[in-house]
This record gives sequence, structure tokens and C-alpha cells, in this order.
Amino acid sequence: MAEALTDTTTSKKKLVRDLQRVISDAEELLQATASETEGKVVEMRERIRENLMAAKHKLGDIEDTIAAKTKEAARVTDEYVHDHPWQAIGTAAGVGLLIGLLIGRR
Repeated sequence: MAEALTDTTTSKKKLVRDLQRVISDAEELLQATASETEGKVVEMRERIRENLMAAKHKLGDIEDTIAAKTKEAARVTDEYVHDHPWQAIGTAAGVGLLIGLLIGRR
């Protein structure tokens, strides 16, 4: 379950980085076309600017959600380890043994 949470969090973080890149590129495009004064170009630039502002706000909300879920997962893991220390040690030892065996097979 923790692995699925980590994969989901990693995917969300990658999505956030990709969206930040798209927003940055769109802002550069708006700056590059700032000198255009034709009616349709001005109208499109304004619409893009509004959509970018909305996307930035949503992106901020997503980042906050990711941070909150990551902190919650860390808190739950910490509580579990404190409540069940020997199980946590056994699990870590088992995972370490499996990794050691896989590395040793190479």
C-alpha cells in the first residue's frame, strides 16, 4: 500500500512539474506576442492569460494537497513504527535480505 501511495505521489509531482513547464512556456509566448495589436491576437492573449491564472491557482491547490497527503503518510508510518517496532524491524530486515539476494545474483 505504501508503494502505491509513493507511486501516486511521484506521478502527481511529475504532473505538477509538467504543468509548471507548460505554464512557463505559455507565459513566454504571451510576452513574445505582446507587440501584436490585431484584435483576434489581443483577444486570444487575454483568454490565455485568464486560463493561465486559473491553472496557476489549481496547480497551487494540487501542490498543497500533495504536501498534505505526503505528511499524513509519513505521520501514519511513524505512528505504526512506534506502535509496532519489532514488526517494522522484521519487515525492514526482510526487505533488506531480498534486496541483498537480488543484488548478489548479478
